[in-house]
Amino acid sequence: MGAAAQQMGDHHHLMPGAETSVPNENEGQDWAVTALKKSPRHQEWVKVKAGDRVVESFVVYPEVKSKATAVIVIHEIFGMSPWVQSLTDQLAEAGYIAIAPDLLSGMGPNGGGTSDVATGGNNAVGQKIRDLSPDQIAADLNAVADYVSKLPASNGKVVVGGFCWGGGTTFRFATNRPSIKAAFVFYGPTPTTGAQGSQTIDKAALAKIGAPVYGFYAGNDARINANLPATVDAMKEAGKTFDPVTYEGAGHGFMRAGDAPEPKAPEVTGNKEADDKAAEAYQKSVTAYKANKKARDEAWTRWKGILKKI
Repeated sequence: MGAAAQQMGDHHHLMPGAETSVPNENEGQDWAVTALKKSPRHQEWVKVKAGDRVVESFVVYPEVKSKATAVIVIHEIFGMSPWVQSLTDQLAEAGYIAIAPDLLSGMGPNGGGTSDVATGGNNAVGQKIRDLSPDQIAADLNAVADYVSKLPASNGKVVVGGFCWGGGTTFRFATNRPSIKAAFVFYGPTPTTGAQGSQTIDKAALAKIGAPVYGFYAGNDARINANLPATVDAMKEAGKTFDPVTYEGAGHGFMRAGDAPEPKAPEVTGNKEADDKAAEAYQKSVTAYKANKKARDEAWTRWKGILKKI
């Protein structure tokens, strides 16, 4: 085993410091916090040792009789959020040991993770994630995979799924750890190589993949989807399994957006111009929400269906 992984105690429900400091990008997720608090499943924070680093990781256990497959959840560019923890709990509800590492662990000004980094301002979390070393990310995830695969409740099988930045990180992790059983890429970019502005698909990295890769993409997401045809070709050329599905009408981030409550209609103020603008904005947000929810529900059903076969 490369980076050692071990549990070091510390049991909480919400992320350490979440009650007092939540990243601005993750505000408005009270619904996810409420769902977490209502969950009957065992949730805990563990400290996973990755070389000289400690990776704070949120683990939720399923209520099942037999040993379970483990799912590593890789967060968005927004870092560890209430929604990521809620999704982790939902995976446990479906029968899997789910673990979500805060990949910003120890990166805050006070040595904390996402919520500590967020004290640096609106863009602090995203910028810090962009600055993370690929080697550190790989070491952290390998340590988490080693840890969760050896839990007494685990059957030893490990899969990984991630969203947005975490989707791209999932795809890359599949090239670093061929022993995972499956990779679930939610609207994340394909591994690339080369200088900024002239990057190409990293075919050498794709050749190292040992597991099937399942893609979940939004119809309204040209930035990510631009590379999809070339990815299909590159994976076929490498003899790898790549099964992408595009959910038409959905936007980037539909798994989170479609998991949130439906937007509420604005209150009438009596100011016709303002009320008309508010009503128009509301109709647009409801239309987008319904498309994202439909995509989220279909993707969730697909994901669970694939997991059952592993």
